[in-house]
Amino acid sequence: MSSTLLDLALGAHMEVERLERLIVKDLQNQPTRRKECLAQSHHIRLMIDTICSITQRLILIYEDKDNAMKDEYAALEGQTDTHIEAMVIEKAKEIREYHRRHPAALVVHANEEQKVEPQVEFSGEEAYGRYLDLHELYNQYINSKYGEPIEYYAYLDVFSQPHKTPRKLKSTRQYREYVENLVKYLASFFHRTEPLQDLDRILAKVEAEFEEEWENATIHDSEHVQDQKTVIDLDYFSTVEELVELGAEKLKEALASLGLKIGGTLQQRAQRLLLTKDTRLEKLDKKHFTRNGAPNRVGMLKQIAFMEAKLKKLSELLSEAIERTKDNIVKKQALTYEEIAAEREGEETQADDDTESDDDEQQTYNALKLPMGVDGKPIPYWLYKLHGLGQEFKCEICGNQSYRGRREFERHFKEGRHQHGMRCLGIPNTKNFNEITSIEEAQELWKGIQARQGVKRWRPELEEEYEDRDGNVYNKKTYTDLKRQALI
Repeated sequence: MSSTLLDLALGAHMEVERLERLIVKDLQNQPTRRKECLAQSHHIRLMIDTICSITQRLILIYEDKDNAMKDEYAALEGQTDTHIEAMVIEKAKEIREYHRRHPAALVVHANEEQKVEPQVEFSGEEAYGRYLDLHELYNQYINSKYGEPIEYYAYLDVFSQPHKTPRKLKSTRQYREYVENLVKYLASFFHRTEPLQDLDRILAKVEAEFEEEWENATIHDSEHVQDQKTVIDLDYFSTVEELVELGAEKLKEALASLGLKIGGTLQQRAQRLLLTKDTRLEKLDKKHFTRNGAPNRVGMLKQIAFMEAKLKKLSELLSEAIERTKDNIVKKQALTYEEIAAEREGEETQADDDTESDDDEQQTYNALKLPMGVDGKPIPYWLYKLHGLGQEFKCEICGNQSYRGRREFERHFKEGRHQHGMRCLGIPNTKNFNEITSIEEAQELWKGIQARQGVKRWRPELEEEYEDRDGNVYNKKTYTDLKRQALI
């Protein structure tokens, strides 16, 4: 069905208003599960993008570069030879013909929502956007010259600090590809987890700040000075003659490190090197450089520096996700393989949010009377059997407290409740009293220990020795008795 530009503009305005009302309606719902929150955000993002595309079409209509809108206004006002009544009859005929050919055409109500489920994919390690999955980039880092063999947990602290990488290693193609892949992944993760954020505007601001700093030489100028000082510090030289005294090999090495030509006489090399003292490399005449000299090198370093600036910004935006990932790594180190698999399966099927869910308030069916997990639901039966939680241990010293499983029972002997009970009995909480849960047994064992300690105790009246004038040796008791009787 053909339409005039006025009809198209009216339909576009109505569609924008309909989408705006649907966005408001969507935002009034507060889902509690993470998966539902992400789906809602992506659905709103989709409607916002649709509004933007419709708005672009409206701008083109109102610009009226071909004067088509102006001709329609003139026709409606009767300023042309076209008869208004004939136009209305022709329009009505077109509408009837359209609906005759398309009898099943849908009419979208203003408040009716055409639900389109966004396709958002996460890896199993990402757990619906909870954690980062940098394992591939981590393997690339530890197997490269610019990286170092560190643990994955330490890599989560290092990857956002590119300034710690030696500068001489940044000019390689491998490092440039690594940084590009890292920025690409972080941007993709941010788009998938924060679809309502305008990342393009954020990165555009980063680019503007970077260009300003680059032009002011606050980024690369100091780095170039550092590069120059690694071979020859030109601050200590003011004339060509002083540089000539360094020798041909030293000047050749310094020129090569800066991408300058190394040919010519010793005097020409010194003059060429002295030019770099007060002039930035990119402002020097190209005749001083080799084919792959400093201009190309500076452009490449600028590109890498810009990627590193974006990397730092994305790391700041994803700081919470990075911390959650580090906590998850620490937690996994204390879990068995079966526990990790069960936890990942639970995240994939439920994808619960950190906030409390309405389902938690419902009564949970627990016929086997399994212990409750941290999520408020019964733990899996295989985990219940694995840890021997069917065994119950009671400790009289702890006030008849019950402990489920052997591991929890053995651990409780070092906890505060058991230590307090032992102090109340006047018994030290040593390894001798492990596995002792009865008050009577603990007291009997303590008495036996005290008795054994009494036998082994040093008794001076029997063990302290004395010697008389004749060299005879007596213990203290015998010597005292003989002395009192004046026998010695």
